[in-house]
This record gives sequence, C-alpha cells and structure tokens, in this order.
Amino acid sequence: MSNTIEVKVPDIGDFSEVEVIEVLVAPGDTVAAEQSLITVESDKASMEIPSSHAGVVKSVMVKVGDKVKQGSVIVQLEAADAKEAGAAKPQAAQPPARQAAAPAVPPAAAEPAEADTRPESGGKPVTVTVPDIGGATDVEVIEIMVAVGDTVAAEQSLITVESDKASMEVPSSHAGVVTAVKVKLGDKVNQGSDIIELRSTGAAPAKAEPAQAKPAAAEPAQRAEPAAAPAVAAASEPPEAAPSSGGAPLASTPPERHSPTEAFAETDVPLRNLPHASPSVRKFARELGVNLASVRGSGAKNRITQDDVRQFVKQALAAGPGPAATMTAEGGGLNVLAWPKVDFAKFGEVEAKPLSRIKKISGANLHRNWVMIPHVTNNDQADITELEALRQALNKENEKSGIKVTMLAFLIKAVVAALKKYPEFNASLDGDNLVYKHYYHIGFAADTPNGLVVPVIRDADKKGIFELAKETAELAKLARDGKLSPSQMQGGCFSISSLGGIGGTDFTPIINAPEVAILGVSRSTHAPVWNGKKFVPRLMLPLSLSYDHRVIDGAAAARFNAYLGALLADFRRIAL
Repeated sequence: MSNTIEVKVPDIGDFSEVEVIEVLVAPGDTVAAEQSLITVESDKASMEIPSSHAGVVKSVMVKVGDKVKQGSVIVQLEAADAKEAGAAKPQAAQPPARQAAAPAVPPAAAEPAEADTRPESGGKPVTVTVPDIGGATDVEVIEIMVAVGDTVAAEQSLITVESDKASMEVPSSHAGVVTAVKVKLGDKVNQGSDIIELRSTGAAPAKAEPAQAKPAAAEPAQRAEPAAAPAVAAASEPPEAAPSSGGAPLASTPPERHSPTEAFAETDVPLRNLPHASPSVRKFARELGVNLASVRGSGAKNRITQDDVRQFVKQALAAGPGPAATMTAEGGGLNVLAWPKVDFAKFGEVEAKPLSRIKKISGANLHRNWVMIPHVTNNDQADITELEALRQALNKENEKSGIKVTMLAFLIKAVVAALKKYPEFNASLDGDNLVYKHYYHIGFAADTPNGLVVPVIRDADKKGIFELAKETAELAKLARDGKLSPSQMQGGCFSISSLGGIGGTDFTPIINAPEVAILGVSRSTHAPVWNGKKFVPRLMLPLSLSYDHRVIDGAAAARFNAYLGALLADFRRIAL
C-alpha cells in the first residue's frame, strides 16, 4: 500500500502510556495536515495530536481509554497521491517538534530545580513566575487555583493555562503563604510573567525532587505517578476520590506527589475539585458560557465530555431565566417535551448541510441570551427627513474622497450621546453589582455568507461621522471576508442591528450579553405626519430597543428611545 500513510504519535515530552480521552476522526473522514486526530492526557496536561499529513482516514487504530506513547499508530490515511505518501517519512519528524511545545508541563514541572537555587530564608518574599512553557506565547489563564492567604507547597499548581492545543497547570517553585495574585482569568501570560507573590516558608523540601528532575526535565508526569498512588491511599477521602482527580487540575495533587500526606496536612491546602476536561471541551464550554465547575462528568475518571456540556445547557435552558444561571448539574428544570425526531426524507427529497461554525457559536449564545435575559422591546419612530438630506449632501460633496456616509454612522454617534445621558444603558450586570463603563465601544451586526458577526467600533465617542463611516465599512468588509480578529469583536458596550437595507417594520433584536440593551433599526419609509395644520410626508425610521428588564425599566427605555429619535430628527442636538 504505497499510498497508505501511518500517522503516529510524535514526541510528546517523553511521556509514557498517556491516555486517549477523545477520538476526533472516523473512517471515511477527510483530514488536513495539522488537523487534530485525538486528545491525550497525562496527569498534568491534555493535548491534541495533529495529523502529519492530509488524506482520507482508512482506519482508526486507537479508541478512547487506550494508552499510547511516541510511535504508536493513530490512524492510517489514504494519501492524496503517491508523492505525498512517499513524503511520509521525512515529514513525520515535523509534528514532534510542534508537539514538543504543546505539553508545556514538563519544563514547568522542572522549573523548581532552577528557581530553588536562589538563596532564601523563612519569611522572605518571593515572586513566582511562569517557567519555560515550551515556546508557547500569550497562553490564556483559564483557572486560578489559589487566593491571597492560601498556604501553598512547592510543586502545587497555581494556575491553569491553555493554548490552542493543550491545557496545562503551572506549579509553584516555592512553598509559602500567598500575599498577592498577579493574574486574573482571561489574562495572556508568557514565560517570565508574574503569577503570585508569596512569603516563603522555606524551600528545603522542594529542593530534593528538582535535583532529580534536572536530568529528566521532561518527565514530571511519569515520575509523579508512583508518588501519587500512596498519596491517594493515605488520604482520608474514600477510594472514589482517586478517579475524580485523575489528570484534573486538583490544587492538592501536586503537593501530595511532592510529599504525599505530610505536605497536605502541614499546609492545610484546601481540596479544590476543579473540572476535568480536554482543551476542546473547555473551549466548547466557554463558547456556550458554561461554568465547567457545575457540570458532572460522565467519562472515565469523571471526565467532562461535550455531551455532558450539551446536556447541562439543555437543563439550564429548560429551567428558564434567573435561578438557571447558577443551576448545578444536579438541578432540575421545566418539564419540556423532547425535540421531535423526524425522518424528513420519507416526505420528499432532502439535502442536509452542516451549520457554519459562526452559526453554531452564535446560535448557542443567542439561545442562552434569549432564555437567561428578560427581554422587553420598546418600538418608536424617528423623523430622519433632514438627516437623510444631510447625508446625501455630504456624500455628494465628498464624492472624490471615496468615503460614503451611511445612516449607521449617524446612528452610532446618536447612540453614544444617548448612552451618556442614560448611563444605565452603558453598563453590565456582574452578580449583584452593576458595572458602569466610562468608555463607548459600539458593536454593529454585519451580515456575512456564514452568518451574523458583530464587529466593535472602539471609542466611538472620540470619532467623527466620516471616521465612523470609514471604520464601519472596513470592519464590514473584513467580516464578509472572514478576516475579523477576536479583538475586533470584543469589548462592546451596546449593539446596533440594522435591517434598513433589507426591509421590515420592526423586530425584537436579542441582547448581546453582557450588554444590557440593543437597538434594532428597520427600513425607513415615507409616512404622512400631522404638523399641527396638515399631514406632510416625512421619512420615518423604525427603532426597536430591546433591553434587560433586570437593569432597565420600561419608562427609562421609552425615554432613551425618544431621546434617540429627537437626536436623529435634529442632529444639531448632538452638540448640546
């Protein structure tokens, strides 16, 4: 089979017998080079293994629960042509280099060997930084496992970080009492970034193990396993607690491995049952806004799967707004009928097409927002007769500039003025607190071939009409081309969804959480308006303002919409 390629597990930091926790492809699938095939997990990191070649999967050689190591065959591929198959051997060396960086845990675990060479005495302040993480940069902090006042042991995990391929825990290089936490969830960190400050209680116990770690810096998980077993056996918890820790980020696990039961007893570190899930499941949960700490895992060692996340979301949506937002996996909900299963093909010809990635993500977010937020919509109309005349005059005067002023630019400017007058619309709920923002970043819905996305105009209050028109046009083009970066869709305070170029009289736009309001704009039409003496034709623009009734009451929404209409009717009011 000259055109058959065996894709093998590359160099994964000398780990042995890592467990397959997800199989991401099936026979018949077409895969691209660098596409993830399986997810494996050691005791400190889960990572996805990519394909070294493109082709069609002939057979999958592993299953969930299998133990694999470097050189284990994952899949057999039918290469696109014999030339690609012939290139299998030299190319097989490339993924190992890539994956050597993915399980960034080995260097992290070995870091104490170097860190502990610094002289210190009891009570000395120490800053713990991110060690070598295999060349990965700007990895995101997805969990913080300690707080100010906690006592930590050397090798105890402090934070969990995640790249696009692996999540990993970063341990402490010293023992002591935490005096400051220097990172927060969502931060991007690199090698050398400060994690915590602590008051050292002495690092003598921590120095013994790193001495062994230095010649085998890439084997922390392998060395840890023998010590972990007595730790679990000696713990006062029932035996069932052992599987629940597995490879999960338990704050107590590293100190137990370092000094099985004594370290835990002496430092009194709290046992924190943090969620046990692979990087792809964590990403899936974040896209749906699910807190994995509330999800019960059904996989091996209580691992959380994508099906567990889906089931949790179904329960939360069925439970309705309010309490559902903090509902745990054990909670109940409304008794709703199951989604109907229908064989559509028996009624006629059908064609199934997968949803685009944008629609899958935005659909889940919209569903959550609709169910969790008590929406109310206020409908009003704005007389834009003079504003439309001004817009046309500006475009005629600036034909040569290439910038076309749209009604959206005027809407953004008017919305900013309204947000300044009614600041509760420029806020977000954070638990029992209402966070008022002193910046004005305005999002606008952009229609693309793959679905709606919401680019954000930053600091709209500092920009003029022409600058707003130019930036909205540029962002809309990037959206249509699929080139918007995540940063260009973040930080919005208020959103505008305009259907003016398509049609409709009014609609109920869905609030883009964590915002508390959104403006829907429909197509303007000429209508007879009574001016006190007679009916005259005026160009009227429908405004549909949806608002979060937990934050905004009906009277405030009516005032906001009326004020916005007044600004659009006489744009000179913007200067007041």
